Amino acid sequence: MNTADTPSTDVHLVVLTGMSGGGKTIALRAMEDYRFYCVDNLPAPLLTQLVKAVGRSHDGQHARIAVGIDVRSEDLDRMPGMLSELAGAGVQVHLVFVDSHDEVLIKRYSETRRRHPLSGAGLSLADAIARERKLLRPLMSIAEHVIDTSELNVHQLRRKIATEFAAASEGMTLLFESFAYKRGLPLDADFVFDARGLPNPHWDRTLRPLSGKDAPVREFLESQPLVGRFFDDIRGFLENWLPHFEHADRSYVTVSIGCTGGRHRSVYLAERLSEHFRKDKLDVLTFHRELD
Repeated sequence: MNTADTPSTDVHLVVLTGMSGGGKTIALRAMEDYRFYCVDNLPAPLLTQLVKAVGRSHDGQHARIAVGIDVRSEDLDRMPGMLSELAGAGVQVHLVFVDSHDEVLIKRYSETRRRHPLSGAGLSLADAIARERKLLRPLMSIAEHVIDTSELNVHQLRRKIATEFAAASEGMTLLFESFAYKRGLPLDADFVFDARGLPNPHWDRTLRPLSGKDAPVREFLESQPLVGRFFDDIRGFLENWLPHFEHADRSYVTVSIGCTGGRHRSVYLAERLSEHFRKDKLDVLTFHRELD
């Protein structure tokens, strides 16, 4: 690769591939929500050009790209070599393979009545899945991460992408997660804050169908002094203690905020805290378990 053709080293590239029906599209959409520049079904020969173009457009800033590659991509067999060249040029390359058991894939196709991308060759669904698995085996063998979605729903897959793959900074990543206590505590939270003692928009019929992202709910909660005190206490606690996590080389901290239904108070607080800590240039992610 010539020097003129070398992509920027300030590029974080996630290549998502895997079995059709496994959840690759959902994973790619989740990456887009976490501020990745996303392209689906990119022909393999265009990968290097895309990385170069996006890297230049960011003008020295850290670029984050997620690319979906499926079995229909041209020159699929060249992909391992392309990824190796990009990594050798200094690009941070991560290959993620989204997989699922064959019987689960068959069930998903049966339920959605979609056609498998290889079924046009006169193959049965089972044969098309077997053919696809054979064609993708070289990529699966070199994948940095293999996600088995056989027992994951859409929300669980998005949460997995958020916590394991969407963070792309060299420093610490902070995840604010809202949840409903009636559906259980998040198991991987570092800090949990209980917002059930705050005034509840649920009891206002006009606010009940909305969420903590909507302006009327935000305005209601911001008019409540107790909510402001609660926010300030959490903010102050995290500002005091997050530096200790960074000094201990912690790369990831999850802050979970719960309320009864996980739609109003916890969502509002997670959003507002995310906005505040992004001002400090931390890599901040937001996940709403009961909304996403």
